[in-house]
Amino acid sequence: MTAVEVTALLALGGIAGFINVLSAGGSMLTLPLLMFLGLPPQVANGTNRVAIILQSTTAVAGFRRMGHGNLRVSLHLAVPAVLGSLLGAWVATWVADAIFEWVLIIAMIGASVFMLLPQPRLDTNPLTPDRLGPVIYIAMFLIGVYGGFIQVGVGALFIVVLYRMLRIDLPQVNVFKVSIILLYTWPALLIFALNDQVRWGMGLVLAIGNITGAFVAVKVNLSQKGALWVKWITLVMAGAILIRLVVY
Repeated sequence: MTAVEVTALLALGGIAGFINVLSAGGSMLTLPLLMFLGLPPQVANGTNRVAIILQSTTAVAGFRRMGHGNLRVSLHLAVPAVLGSLLGAWVATWVADAIFEWVLIIAMIGASVFMLLPQPRLDTNPLTPDRLGPVIYIAMFLIGVYGGFIQVGVGALFIVVLYRMLRIDLPQVNVFKVSIILLYTWPALLIFALNDQVRWGMGLVLAIGNITGAFVAVKVNLSQKGALWVKWITLVMAGAILIRLVVY
């Protein structure tokens, strides 16, 4: 890796780690970056998981130190997501490059559109296991499939399920989100690694940036205003990357 590549990975990784914890869309920046740096799409997809795991570990540890989170409920939600991620990652390892690139473009557009939609103000309640049911478990399995396959914009799907369907407040959505992502990304990373689709050096450099961004994001998670300006930064950067992907 050149000094320019290391700098790009650290800088964009930091921004992505911050975005992923507070909102959604960090992988809209890091996955294309890895591709722009010369990695084939599937390898970039696998390598991105190294940073996601370490970023999520940082966020989960930070939230737990601050007294946030519910391990029992997180595990209930994570089990179907883990099963789904195994399927999604397996499919991602053999899909053709051209197909994956178009899936990435469509996923980025879809996530951007969702982020532009106003979030309704809902009456929220703490999440307990008795509020979970078959529909939620199926939804978590499908999120796991999607996250195992590509990860881009998966935070938007968590907002649909946790905020709109289960009606828990957005700071707690972030707490549950990073816990579930941490658990389902491990088996996905294993599948990519077994198929030689992980470049550990680039993944670890990217992870240093992600960890730094996640650490900062945990400190400001309780601020409702944080996600608003983060969303707009993400959309502007994602728009520029989309243009580059289309002409790539």
